[in-house]
Amino acid sequence: MRLVLLGPPGAGKGTQGHPLAERYGVPLISTGDIFRTHLSRGTALGVQAKDYMERGELVPDDVVVWMVVGRLAEPDTENGFILDGFPRTLPQARALGEALEERETPLSAVLNFNVDDEVLVKRLAARRICGDCQRTYNLDLKPPQEEGICDVCGGKLIQRSDDEEETVRRRLDVYHEEAGRLSDYFGEKGLLRKIDADGTVDEVLERAIEAAHT
Repeated sequence: MRLVLLGPPGAGKGTQGHPLAERYGVPLISTGDIFRTHLSRGTALGVQAKDYMERGELVPDDVVVWMVVGRLAEPDTENGFILDGFPRTLPQARALGEALEERETPLSAVLNFNVDDEVLVKRLAARRICGDCQRTYNLDLKPPQEEGICDVCGGKLIQRSDDEEETVRRRLDVYHEEAGRLSDYFGEKGLLRKIDADGTVDEVLERAIEAAHT
């Protein structure tokens, strides 16, 4: 199973990505994790990315693509993968398609999680992330068993500064600018599956699994 998870910030991609990865026995791959790995290892790509990030600029598509394509070549992706946070732009989507076509490992589906913007603003205000393992929680929809503590690793849960309302609304504006182009691209290829992501974690997961097999 080779899936791409699309959707605005707070739509539940990270929350659904973990159980989907466990169900299919494939790695959940996020660009954030890849960036952190390259930065910690001090690779050439990591140094390039760091330069842009320190200047407050977006990392260019070609650098991001090289990082992701390199990750997809690792042995644990032999039976598939789930991509969260990539592609974000049309050039990234095209580059991913070309790389997978060369390997004869096409995408199974692209799951597009849809939620009303006002619901997202409220949802993100309740989001907490483990500072150690990056597992995502929501105080309303998916609270931790112990307040402020990650169920998985025992790390401290934090609220990201970019989950504050004003920042969230700016992030949503940026997302919507590119989202239509990505939806059109994957829709033309017959890969796009639209999912109503307004519901409980289990309800949305059931919809995602069903969509992945249609």
